[in-house]
Amino acid sequence: MPFYQCKKCKKTWAYLIKECPFCFESLIKLESNQMKVIACSKINIPTLLHPKVPYFALVIEDENGNKYAYKSITEKKVGEEISFVPNNNAVAIWRNKYDFEEAIEKVIDLINGLPLNESSNILVLPTLISPNHSYFRENTSPEFLDAILNVLLKKTKNIKIAGQSFNDNPIELSAQKSGLLDVCLKHDMTPIDLAKNNFIKQNKLEISEEAINSDIILNIPIMKINKASATDNMFKIISKDNYSALKYLHSEELIINELSEIMLNKTITIAEADVVQGHDKFNRYLGLVLAGNNYLNVDKVFDEITMNKEGNNIPIVGRNIKEVQHNTEIL
Repeated sequence: MPFYQCKKCKKTWAYLIKECPFCFESLIKLESNQMKVIACSKINIPTLLHPKVPYFALVIEDENGNKYAYKSITEKKVGEEISFVPNNNAVAIWRNKYDFEEAIEKVIDLINGLPLNESSNILVLPTLISPNHSYFRENTSPEFLDAILNVLLKKTKNIKIAGQSFNDNPIELSAQKSGLLDVCLKHDMTPIDLAKNNFIKQNKLEISEEAINSDIILNIPIMKINKASATDNMFKIISKDNYSALKYLHSEELIINELSEIMLNKTITIAEADVVQGHDKFNRYLGLVLAGNNYLNVDKVFDEITMNKEGNNIPIVGRNIKEVQHNTEIL
């Protein structure tokens, strides 16, 4: 967990603020690479946000002497270090405290990073399905897209942001009202409507030429309860008419299998699961970011986190599922 320190008075905060309220100086980010347990308490009483018991409430101290609370499903001894081994076959889970950018960088590290260099071409695919304000959480939030772009721009400038409407809502209107267009303009990027570009036949699918020509497709869905949000978002690189015809004549399973065979090896998913929408359209706070090289696995792990399915046996790195699990039906 990062801390932020005033360059002048050296006061430190566990959350990012624009400037020191005492000196009005900008803050510097204190990187933390070591986490050591200095206290551990066992909790046996469940709550709405922490239904799985027992669990352990730890106090963690980093190498800079900063302390913070940490939930663990396993007991830790005082003096024990907390560490994580990256795994590119796993789904990474991390808590978003106050800084999306920090959480995004962490989950990227946990899946062994993005294979990017200065010449890499990357296509960013946010969820963009309706002309609603960001607080409805229908679309990827502007804050999340902005953080994603800030992380990517450290490695490459060859970034395109794209989407496609599968309903009657013009994608331009959705982009404007959701706030995503403002983020694109802030970074001098013009979003692409894939429906207006070329599609190339790949087996039974018609795939966007933009997607095929990209080195990496970065799938950044906003997760929703009882929905395969990461997988659904990937359908947007398919021609709308082609998708509708295949779904009607065959099944969505055929589309998923075909798409995975063609695009899975160049797709990375970083999913927003901070404030998520339920089937009743009400929002729940989970405070998470997920990442994985397999968008199908990201959906399955999210289902387990929200207690809709159990026992996926998918490798996990970062936070344990039981540490972040919520019964969203009663929240």
